[in-house]
Amino acid sequence: MGTNLARKILKAHLVEGELTPGTQIAIKIDQTLTQDASGTAAYLQFEAIGLPRVRTEVSVSYVDHNMLQMGFENADDHRFLQSTAHKFGLYFSRPGNGICHQVHAERFAAPGKTLLGSDSHTPLCGGLGMIAIGAGGLDVAVAMGGGAFYLIMPKILGVKLTGHLQPWVSGKDVILDMLRRLSVKGGVGRIIEYFGPGVASLGVIDRTTITNMGAELGATTSIFPSDEQTRLYLEAQGRGASWQPFAADEYAEYDELIEINLDELEPLIAQPHMPDNVVPVREVAGIPVQQVSVGSCTNSSFRDLSIVAHVLKGKAVHPNLSFTVSPGSKQVYATVARTGALADMIDAGARMLESACGPCVGMGMAPPSNSVAVRSFNRNFEGRSGTKDARVYLASPETCAATALTGVITDPRDMGEYPAIAMPVRFDINDSMIIPPAAEGAEAEAVEIQRGPNIKPLPRFGPLEDSLTGEVVLKVGDNITTDHISPAGAKVLPLRSNLPALAEFTFERVDKTFASRAKEAVSGFIIGGSNYGQGSAREQAALAPRYLGIKGVMALSFARIHRSNLINFGLVPLIFASQEDYNLVDQADHLEIRQVREQLQAGPNVVVRNLTRGLDINLTHNMSQHELEILLDGGLLNHLKIQAGNN
Repeated sequence: MGTNLARKILKAHLVEGELTPGTQIAIKIDQTLTQDASGTAAYLQFEAIGLPRVRTEVSVSYVDHNMLQMGFENADDHRFLQSTAHKFGLYFSRPGNGICHQVHAERFAAPGKTLLGSDSHTPLCGGLGMIAIGAGGLDVAVAMGGGAFYLIMPKILGVKLTGHLQPWVSGKDVILDMLRRLSVKGGVGRIIEYFGPGVASLGVIDRTTITNMGAELGATTSIFPSDEQTRLYLEAQGRGASWQPFAADEYAEYDELIEINLDELEPLIAQPHMPDNVVPVREVAGIPVQQVSVGSCTNSSFRDLSIVAHVLKGKAVHPNLSFTVSPGSKQVYATVARTGALADMIDAGARMLESACGPCVGMGMAPPSNSVAVRSFNRNFEGRSGTKDARVYLASPETCAATALTGVITDPRDMGEYPAIAMPVRFDINDSMIIPPAAEGAEAEAVEIQRGPNIKPLPRFGPLEDSLTGEVVLKVGDNITTDHISPAGAKVLPLRSNLPALAEFTFERVDKTFASRAKEAVSGFIIGGSNYGQGSAREQAALAPRYLGIKGVMALSFARIHRSNLINFGLVPLIFASQEDYNLVDQADHLEIRQVREQLQAGPNVVVRNLTRGLDINLTHNMSQHELEILLDGGLLNHLKIQAGNN
């Protein structure tokens, strides 16, 4: 039997371990990316590591999240990011150049390479045949320094595609079908690899939409082969030399296998408030809508916007709704301007926003109260839009455009003949907003890092204590997201480099008293259900609770990136064996973990004493020896310093 594509690339980059699912491996990272909401902390961490220069093939610092400059904070952070990039050897993508994943696919992604990004949607570049993984900023900082990235070897889930997409059905409907089948937990512990005769019919844009939203499945990453479609895309970007063919062997083996017949798919839509709450558009057609938005790293390409423009041309957006469009990059913006698509959208009443994440991360364009919004984005968690009682649906740009015209959720197949969108043979390339780093040596050494008052130093935490005691400050249920823990939005995102200020908003959308109660408790715990910490890679969702005195999180299961972030910042992640064990702890109970260091080192079983109820609860951990060493040292930065002999 042959070898699948994911294992081929992992094997070529393997520096530790064996490719056995469930065991720890370490891989070499070729490229890294950060975005500004996570980048400030990542570069403070890289600076703390003490290296003068990044050691990757390519590292890029993007600005795409904190774009609303309502105060000095965001502008100051951008200056910090530009100066650190210049000094440490990174390319710097300026504000307005575009969303990190869209721009990275255009200008840097390369088949067969590995990419680690401090954003959960980094797997978008898997659409070009890369192993592209989202991680916390500290993991990315280590990779920038040449360190390996450690992970638990995932299973490889093969998705065999057959047939062809029908008119008005796109890559967004493929990934919504995957979410309908597998749920937001269905990809946990898996790499999703697409193969089969149907792959050749999908262009790179459809592929990157699918791999981007693999994050919503909880997958480690998703990947397509690098083939003729990949070559055409890279040549259009003037980067044909980066192309190499990469594919699974014939008769490749997969740990799991499913099949999707593209002929059978129809337009789909995710209902509030989870990306896996998916139904055919026709089942909810007719629901009145107050806002439609096209954009985000998922669906903001030239092809996406050209289809929207075609639907809108010569018509007008319905008077009962607001319609916004966010091009994914400067290149996309300029190209739709040259083709006339931009004018068609503006004439129809679209509100054109800058090339940034924007409404997807709650940075402006919050919907009206008690409204319905239809968005081509990747997440529709309650409150993420900036309006807690808004009901957000996720759909393709085709469905969004049709809905914008009619004012109600509309099956795009009602729009008549499907437009034929010709992709440019060659995009007009203008990299003037990507600033290269200073030359290594005297030029880089002369660069002064610019630190505004919003840049606060990293807190210092000690090693894991011998015993942990504290109050259960908060107990929550299943599918708690990092948006619940550390919210985004125009009010909070500018504080990402100011931990004391940011920590005050921890769990604000769940319990506004959390931060004050955590500080009063001095030492505490959080209890979670299954899939705790799903969603964004933001490490502040671990760092802020740690700063407030939280010592550990006990849950039925953890999302991959958040679990790693907890360990990286010295919080103990423990797992309940069952729902019955979860029920043995209530909020405000006082817990004790005696000899926690010894218990963790002795094996997977950990006994937690519920002092309030007078009973013992048996929990487990699934940390590797490497992760355990990090936790015992009090976090990854401490661990690195101890390894270097610098306590």
